[in-house]
This record gives sequence, C-alpha cells and structure tokens, in this order.
Amino acid sequence: MPKALLDYLGYVIYFWIGDGTEPVHVHISPGKQTNGATKVWIKKNGVELAHNKSNIPQNDLRRLLRFIDDNKDIIMTEWLLRFGKAELKM
Repeated sequence: MPKALLDYLGYVIYFWIGDGTEPVHVHISPGKQTNGATKVWIKKNGVELAHNKSNIPQNDLRRLLRFIDDNKDIIMTEWLLRFGKAELKM
C-alpha cells in the first residue's frame, strides 16, 4: 500500500500500485487507505467524481474536489514519477 500522496480535512488522497494502467486518478478515504475508496478522475479541465464509495459527506466532498483540482500539478507530477506515463480521462 503506497504512502498517502496528500492529506486534507482528515482524508488521505493516494494512488494504488496498479493504478498506472488507467487514466490519472486518485482515491480518497477518511483517515487511512481502504479498498472501498472514493475515486476521482483528473481531467485536462478539472476533476470528475467516478464514485463516492467512501460515502464522504457532500460538503467535504465539494471541498476535496476543489482541493484536488487546485493540486492537479502535484498529482500529475507524482503520477509520472510512479507510473512513467500519464493519460487523462476525456
């Protein structure tokens, strides 16, 4: 299990080791990494919620999505360091 990429509002934002076969995305869980995490796609012009399996409250989720969008450059850099290539979801 990888080290958390970012922490915000008591949530961890991270990649899984096998994520490099999919377009760029992050997982979000309250407190620690879990298999049933919320997933967010990183897109050229923003972010897109894939699903909210962690059942993050809407107010927190809005703030997290804004935080992820504001930190896309860091996320992309970290993705490239880990996986060597980055494809964005259309």
